[in-house]
Amino acid sequence: MKSREIHLNEYLKGEPRPDNFSLVEVDVPAPKDGEVTVKNHYISVDPYMRGRMSGIRTYIGPFELGQVMEGGAVGEVVESKDDRFKPGDFVNSMHGWREAYTASGDGLTKIDTDLLPAQAYLGLAGMPGLTAYAGIKRIIGLKEGETLWMSAGAGAVGTAGIQFAKAMGATVIATAGGPEKCDFVKSLGADHVIDYKATDNLTAAVQAVAPKGIDGYFENVGGTHFTAALNVLKPMGRMAACGMIQRYNDTEASMIPDNLTQIVGKSLKIQGFIVSNHFDLMPSFVEELGGWMAAGKIQLAETVMDGIDKAPEAFMGLFTGANTGKMLVKI
Repeated sequence: MKSREIHLNEYLKGEPRPDNFSLVEVDVPAPKDGEVTVKNHYISVDPYMRGRMSGIRTYIGPFELGQVMEGGAVGEVVESKDDRFKPGDFVNSMHGWREAYTASGDGLTKIDTDLLPAQAYLGLAGMPGLTAYAGIKRIIGLKEGETLWMSAGAGAVGTAGIQFAKAMGATVIATAGGPEKCDFVKSLGADHVIDYKATDNLTAAVQAVAPKGIDGYFENVGGTHFTAALNVLKPMGRMAACGMIQRYNDTEASMIPDNLTQIVGKSLKIQGFIVSNHFDLMPSFVEELGGWMAAGKIQLAETVMDGIDKAPEAFMGLFTGANTGKMLVKI
């Protein structure tokens, strides 16, 4: 069997470019004892991957140059020498950015495609969904009747977080870029939607819809959003920081916000987090998500590009706002 896959050619400085990646054809070996061969149906591209493309170890090591890019994927088992899996089973893995692979069954998780579409396990019911859930439930500790500001409201984490917060009984303010995305975010149930591209004063825009301030802020953006959040958070307000995509491609140090004293003056709680530190929440997340979906409170939100060759374009689109909801590549 042949498979095409995406390799990283060089470590990145600044914005990613098409020539940073290569499309390579390889042979997929037959499985040995304990291994399975899988054909991917969908692969995930995510903002955190940009850090792994810098050649610097953070909470996870960098991608290896000239090797297949790792990432979330869901696929179908086509051959198995592992008793835990049989042909036709669907599995979730980190063997993304390729059409097919053979690997140990130890790194695979069987998924139920009768319960949810396969690609949902890469978005709403996967890492982005759990990220939103952990940030809102554990870090912010959102309570019924409180007000949450969800930044990057049209992104994978944002679309999940808006719906989860509404299901919890909160008032939700969301920011998104452009009228089309704002309309979509509104359709997810956000009470107030602000087009950050149409305002030069984000603080004032949030204060206009939340004159008493906000209780919680979910940080996906950084930069001007972070500065505005410090201004509008109430005393004892809480911020969950899981991403700062506005700064990921910076080549020079950015200016430090001049309102950091708000952290002390308002006794703010600001906590960064990585979703992998909160996998213990998965059982309660799945149970609560199932209840919300059964009650019709949650809908899928995704943007899909077709073909493994589109993976670099899909990834670069994360930084230009090309996606509404979870960005996926269909194989």
